[in-house]
Amino acid sequence: SPAAPVAAADLVIYTALGDSLAFGALAPPLRGYVYRYRNDIATDTGATVILYDLGVPGWTSHDLRSALEGNFLFRVLVAKSKAVTWNIGGNDLRAARNSYKGGSCGGPDNQNCLKAAVTTFKANWNVIMGAILSLRSPSNTIIRTMDIYNPFVVVDSHSDTWPNDGGLNDFQVLKPYLDQVNSHIATTASLYGVPYAPVYTAFNGPSGTEDPIAKGYIAFDAFHPNGTGHAVIANLLRLLGYSPLYP
Repeated sequence: SPAAPVAAADLVIYTALGDSLAFGALAPPLRGYVYRYRNDIATDTGATVILYDLGVPGWTSHDLRSALEGNFLFRVLVAKSKAVTWNIGGNDLRAARNSYKGGSCGGPDNQNCLKAAVTTFKANWNVIMGAILSLRSPSNTIIRTMDIYNPFVVVDSHSDTWPNDGGLNDFQVLKPYLDQVNSHIATTASLYGVPYAPVYTAFNGPSGTEDPIAKGYIAFDAFHPNGTGHAVIANLLRLLGYSPLYP
């Protein structure tokens, strides 16, 4: 529930990290989830919120890890922020999916690159979270993250790239890897006291089999959220509240 209004003199520096979702690609101008969430913080708390949106389209978990380890601007802004959000990983999985569909993923089942992508993501995610938590603490900062939706439910359900896998379609092959990634996000976020937005459930349902395109959440490119999808993500963040700043 929204926090009680506080003195307007409160100043919250909000740094957003991530890929094209954080950047707001294919949302209407200034209507990506980051901008909506900035407005929500201001509306719900009465604080003045200054946003630094560092989302970069195309970034993978490796890119965000590298920035948090070695980019002075990123580290300084996070260190000075009272609110930090990040999303990452969709591009990691999309690259592996493309390799799988191209038959170049490796291994007897054409799944080696998928396994490697999950392993690499987990390692990068752990460093990303560790870097953010070394600069800011959940005890004095609104730190939030989110898991990853699947825009490819229908197209992958109607595709069978690898015929020698017991009759599995591409959706059945690929879904367990996304589930592993999202499970890692949930486990680590809970372990370190970082509330996360359940974007996967909101977009794909509790079973992970629902189509977010049919829900009207995905843009014309069949990958990024549209304005409605960004509003859903922002609202999920809003529903997490603003502890510890505004319990």
